[in-house]
Amino acid sequence: MHIQQTDDNKHGSFIMFDNDIQIAEMAYTWAGEQLLIIDHTDVDEKYKGQGLGRKLLDELVAFVRSKNVKVIPLCPFSKSVFDKDASIRDVLRS
Repeated sequence: MHIQQTDDNKHGSFIMFDNDIQIAEMAYTWAGEQLLIIDHTDVDEKYKGQGLGRKLLDELVAFVRSKNVKVIPLCPFSKSVFDKDASIRDVLRS
């Protein structure tokens, strides 16, 4: 499995592939240069329960930390992970 990021400066996503098959995606929208909104996370039914959503979120957190960008998690999945894990809350918009 591997993760690929796409970004057109308006919208972006982290997409996970199993070989050449897309199995999970975390999509976001830019809200200015220093803020992005996590819109949704989707994991293929066959792959649920394997922590793939968290792997995508970890990739997004590493990305925003490297760019000094803040996050608004509108996606229910990402919001629940931020609520549970204080170690990644540094990227949240205050």
